[in-house]
Amino acid sequence: MNTVLVVDDEAAIRSTLDQLLTYERYRVLTAGDGLAALRLLGAEKIDAMLLDVKMPDMDGFEVLERMAAEGHDVPVIVVSGHGNLETAVEAVRKGAYDFLEKPLDRSRLLLTLRNSLDHHRTRAEKEGLRVRAGFYAPLVGECAGLREIRDFIARVAPTDATVLITGENGTGKELVVRALHAGSPRRNKPLVEVNCAAIPRELVESELFGHEKGSFTGADRLRIGKFEQADGGTLFLDEIGDMSEEAQAKVLKAVEESRFERVGGREVRQVDVRIVAATNRDLASQGSGFRQDLFFRLNVLAIHLPPLRERTGDVDLLLAHFMATLSAQLGRPPKRFAPEALALLRRHTWPGNVRELRNLVERVLILAPGDVVGAGDLPPLLDGRTAAPEGAAWLGIPDFQDFKAATETAYLQAKLKEFGYNVSRTAEALGMQRSNLYKKIAKYGLRTQPSDPGAIDTADADL
Repeated sequence: MNTVLVVDDEAAIRSTLDQLLTYERYRVLTAGDGLAALRLLGAEKIDAMLLDVKMPDMDGFEVLERMAAEGHDVPVIVVSGHGNLETAVEAVRKGAYDFLEKPLDRSRLLLTLRNSLDHHRTRAEKEGLRVRAGFYAPLVGECAGLREIRDFIARVAPTDATVLITGENGTGKELVVRALHAGSPRRNKPLVEVNCAAIPRELVESELFGHEKGSFTGADRLRIGKFEQADGGTLFLDEIGDMSEEAQAKVLKAVEESRFERVGGREVRQVDVRIVAATNRDLASQGSGFRQDLFFRLNVLAIHLPPLRERTGDVDLLLAHFMATLSAQLGRPPKRFAPEALALLRRHTWPGNVRELRNLVERVLILAPGDVVGAGDLPPLLDGRTAAPEGAAWLGIPDFQDFKAATETAYLQAKLKEFGYNVSRTAEALGMQRSNLYKKIAKYGLRTQPSDPGAIDTADADL
């Protein structure tokens, strides 16, 4: 049975809601003011809260602020008899799930309450999965480059400085962002992530800044953008190099002034947001198509993550780390790598970097038949076996899924190289959604920039 806390200074409203929710099989607790509500939050397991705005001594917004400061993670539905659009927006900015006007409509109240509980439960389950999957895993490695990165995070995290993270796909840029946020005074505020490459260009502004109802075709309701969602916390702009020039101009203004206007709106909105951006492209070059004024504004503090091929001494540590975490996550006994398999893995140039290594460990943990992973248990796309088979040699691949993976990998890698590793141009030429190509890049650990001169290039092989 879910417990709902009703907070309202009017006894009649508390009594009415108590009767209604009890009839609907909720356990109901009531409080007549904000301080009483906070005491109950500390003493009871509360699943949801109905919170009045106008109360003596401490209003509903102050209660929301105290809840955030004290770490109370409870979905809150704010109610008010003096509701307007600004009150609703302010409630959501301060962490409320939704806003309802008095007098309350019974059906809408019950639906909103059920939705808030479902949303909170789903979010908690997702967070648990992310923890078990190593989403918050540390940066593993003992090479000089990793030690410098950890030192950078320790010195930079407590500040509000803007950070630009560069590096190839799969090198762990997301881990650096989370470490920066976790080590900052903003750790109890939102960390909001935006994949700029996955958002259609025409919707980037709406996604970042929000839009007013009716501002364009399809805008049937008010939308709060990522900048407002991240107010007080950290906004992570991933793959920022793929953002349109028009959106770059508006982001520049928002970053410089910490204020913006929603799409279709006229009111200037002020936010307190720390910006962390990441890219796998060289934004400093004139041919990048990226605004140099925005680049210099983002490049206050910069950190480059080295590719795995430049820190091969960490391969053994990463294999052990992922074997331990993934075996626990999948409920399978860990396996060890035979010397010949380790030799292959140490020689591999890892075009997909740490992400590719993690995927390989998960694969062998599931598919390798014994307790020891031999060279024959490794996927075909490793150094010494990376060249695409010629002609009928494709028929020598015993497993159909491996055949599909090998052919698709070789084809997409060749096309990426043909179009200068420009993901947008490649996707357009293939008639593929750019977001879908990014998924393939992540899945197969494809390169999105040229490899070292001495590295084996699978894209050179003929199909």
